Amino acid sequence: MTNFAQMMQKAQKFKQKMQDLQDRAQQMEVSGEAGQGMVTCRMTGKHELKALKIDPSIIKPDDAEVMEDLIIACVNDARMRADKVMTDETGKLMQEMGLPPNMDLPF
Repeated sequence: MTNFAQMMQKAQKFKQKMQDLQDRAQQMEVSGEAGQGMVTCRMTGKHELKALKIDPSIIKPDDAEVMEDLIIACVNDARMRADKVMTDETGKLMQEMGLPPNMDLPF
């Protein structure tokens, strides 16, 4: 029974640490950019866009498609960076808990 109790304690501790990581993700911000910095943005680890900056030199009414593409690329860059940070942090947490690094989590 001791092993089961230890496993339950470990699971509870892991659950709490994952919740803490999720809370930190909401506060964490990452940056993204496109067009060599002509479009920049900031996003939380939970993919909430916080800021978007566009260099005025690319604002041309007759060429909106270029600006749209740069905004999409910028936001996707920030999202990928946020995902990488979260993957790295989750991996560290799993390693601390003695879990396999590629284990599929149900959350």
